[in-house]
Amino acid sequence: MERSSIKKYIQQICVRASNASSTSAMRSTHEKNSLLRSISVNINKNIKNIEKSNSLDIKQAINNKLSDAMIDRLTLTKKRIKSMCDGLQEIIKIPDTLYKIINSRKQKSGIIVSQMRVPLGVIAMIYESRPNVTIDAAGLCLKSGNSVILRGGSEAIHTNKTLMKIIKFSLQNSNFDNNMVQLIETTDRTAVNHLITMDDYIDVIIPRGGKSLIKKISKNSKIAVIKHLDGNCHSFIDKSAKPKLAEKIVINSKTQRYGVCNAIETLLIHKDYSKSSTSSLINQLMDMGVKIKGCKQIKRVNKKVILAKESDWYMEYLAPILAVKIVSSIDDAINHIEEYGSRHTETIISNNEKQINKFLKMVNSSSVMVNTSTRFADGFEYGLGAEIGISTDKLHARGPVGLEGLTNLKYIVNSKGKIRN
Repeated sequence: MERSSIKKYIQQICVRASNASSTSAMRSTHEKNSLLRSISVNINKNIKNIEKSNSLDIKQAINNKLSDAMIDRLTLTKKRIKSMCDGLQEIIKIPDTLYKIINSRKQKSGIIVSQMRVPLGVIAMIYESRPNVTIDAAGLCLKSGNSVILRGGSEAIHTNKTLMKIIKFSLQNSNFDNNMVQLIETTDRTAVNHLITMDDYIDVIIPRGGKSLIKKISKNSKIAVIKHLDGNCHSFIDKSAKPKLAEKIVINSKTQRYGVCNAIETLLIHKDYSKSSTSSLINQLMDMGVKIKGCKQIKRVNKKVILAKESDWYMEYLAPILAVKIVSSIDDAINHIEEYGSRHTETIISNNEKQINKFLKMVNSSSVMVNTSTRFADGFEYGLGAEIGISTDKLHARGPVGLEGLTNLKYIVNSKGKIRN
């Protein structure tokens, strides 16, 4: 596609999305759930086609020497394809609160003021690598009454096109507007530059990807942005933590899957926590293939530990690498998280209620956990169904963004002919 025609192409997609969004209001919950069920069934019918397309993307990714973490995110196994279908089934189960009247109250004037939950309108989703986001975003936007424009990464273009064919087929068979879900099929990066200026048609941009992508979009977008920034997640082992519990949580938080935003990247350990337990944990992680970048105290535990640099405390590795630091107090741990963290997810491992409560109140992240693996920071695990992202912002949506995060409230006012004196 010629660059001169890309802006026109993007504008046409946006116009169609805007027109389609107005058709969703009259769709019943039953109709929307039937559509999602149809998408799930058709995904299962097309597993071989999905795998074939995905293998083309993986082959290209290997040829382009993309990182192991990127290739892991790109890969769709049968288990992950099934997980996409499970996500749709979970969305089906979630109660539909659209257009319901809530918070009604009668004022002294006699008017009745209520609120109604409504769709945002048109959502543009810009994401890298993970083709499962195509299905998650489509499912959540359709159930919440929004139309969605999808712009996946060039590395997943074959997989995304196949998934989009399945979605389009399901939309048509369910008598929904075909433009409720659209994929930008050009991989030219100028498409994104044009997309984020279409404020006449798009109501919100949701970028998911590397920090540079999200910062660029946030800086240049004319449209409101729900940011899914990097996941520099922390685990803090308090001095009162039970060693077996600490080992189990830290190992799962780091090694259950490396290339995800809710894996821990930094481990903070209280200076009075058992030294033998610290040594045991570090050695276990290294035996599992995790490279440890530690402070001077941690380097004394094992000669193979690499001395951490200042930049390591900021890193989202998405790889078998863990930064480890000894801290003198819970205050030092909280201050470290505040300075270096990305406000995604942090967990405290402790047996002291006072320290736990302090951590919960003082840590400024979208999810704060107690004696729990950070890998649970996920819309599916929170009972939200699939998530469209994990917002590290404070306004509108925060944490895993599910159905409710894709809606807002408008005021409804009723009376029997009241006028203001």
